[in-house]
Amino acid sequence: MFGIIRRFLSWGPSERSCQQVLRSFQHQQQELQKEFFAHAAATGKPRGLRWKNCEWLSTFALVEDTTQNLFTMFCGVNVSFEAIEGGDMENVDAVCTMREGSALFHLQNGRWGSGGRILFNMNPSTAAKTAAPDQQLRAVSHE
Repeated sequence: MFGIIRRFLSWGPSERSCQQVLRSFQHQQQELQKEFFAHAAATGKPRGLRWKNCEWLSTFALVEDTTQNLFTMFCGVNVSFEAIEGGDMENVDAVCTMREGSALFHLQNGRWGSGGRILFNMNPSTAAKTAAPDQQLRAVSHE
């Protein structure tokens, strides 16, 4: 994910810590992706669909909330679903359409985690703009 050129934004003195944050995510990336998929698939959302596959893209955005000592990573994904047998979505053609989204990961107190939250129909740059006003964009991939 981070082998691509990335742009760092107005880091000032915390540049080194942001680079460490990116490296720590990269080191745990495979485990975090598995954790995300397991949590997301267990939510039962979207209703009537089963999570089938999650394709991880190289796009990302990193946001920092200094008031809570929290980093949020938005990672680009394409998700595919299948209809649950006997459910409302079983005969809907759009079920097999890939859905773009941004998977969310958080780093707090030195530990990355995911609750399986995804923002559908948003690439990471767009998703990062939904962050609270006191959160600052620290790094973004070139899309």
